[in-house]
Amino acid sequence: MTTTSRVPGILYLRFCGTGDGPPDSAAYEGLLALLGALTPVVEAAPPDAALADVRGALRYFGRDVRGLAALIRVRALALHGTDCAIGAADNPMLARAAARRTAPGTTLVVPGGGGAAFLADRPAVELDGVGPATARTLCAYGLDSVGRIAAAPLGTLQRITGVRTGRELWERAHGIDRTTVAPGAAPRSVAAERSFPRDELDRERRRRALVSLAEELGARMRAEGQVCRGLAVSVRYAGRTGYATLTRSRTLPEPTAHSAALTALAYRIHDSFALQRARVRGIGLRAEGLTDRQRATHQLSFDPADERARRIEAVADRLRAKYGPRAVMPGRLAA
Repeated sequence: MTTTSRVPGILYLRFCGTGDGPPDSAAYEGLLALLGALTPVVEAAPPDAALADVRGALRYFGRDVRGLAALIRVRALALHGTDCAIGAADNPMLARAAARRTAPGTTLVVPGGGGAAFLADRPAVELDGVGPATARTLCAYGLDSVGRIAAAPLGTLQRITGVRTGRELWERAHGIDRTTVAPGAAPRSVAAERSFPRDELDRERRRRALVSLAEELGARMRAEGQVCRGLAVSVRYAGRTGYATLTRSRTLPEPTAHSAALTALAYRIHDSFALQRARVRGIGLRAEGLTDRQRATHQLSFDPADERARRIEAVADRLRAKYGPRAVMPGRLAA
């Protein structure tokens, strides 16, 4: 998307499935196909979002951006039972920002050329590319909002954050985004889940379920010669108004199918929910961004314990293939 285009024809859609959680993988693929029927320029943003360049579709269907967004929402509800929050703008960055500020069932449109005004009152940390460390540096100089960053001279920003970063911050604060919608299918994923017979309060039992899920997904990926780039953990728990689902995802340090690495990341994601007293009914684990093992890089390790664990894992896989999936399992699952 060039900076000269001021047509708000970029949509960012956040899909909301049943229980306020993300749609499952089958529904997500269907939603991407729904968008693909309207425009060929669709970029997947799993597990629950997508970018679409609909400028050509606006002319083809004879609708404005709100009308086309309404059409997408009706079809998503009718065909997949999924609602969506939609942000529309003239570039992907502003569309994402608009989608974050709107609720499911609504569309927020940023007028063409109105990006700077739309972002001005937002905290600095909400600007694309600004992490906690950069935000702290900017706040130390009084640049605690996007509007103040936009008002600062370019040279000042470059002295504070560096030449390249300063230029990018200045452009983004003014609503300029040079990225484009990159068409592509959703990265492949594989998932598994465990349901408890009753609402589970025991944290240790939930962690055992995560170990079981990580072992299952790891074995499946290794058998198919694949590795994953990230994990998503879903927790279904009892709330005041019924059951709700929370999902969070994280990226692995390197693509892997090593069960120990999957388990460690699954633990960290689960702990981030802070559901110590929650009544949990089910836990799901999804390995995202699958790719062939031969195409992935592996950082060599001089840790003998890690190398030994990987050799044991390879032997265990051969035993499971010969005697069944329960022939070898971690001790904490066999107890």
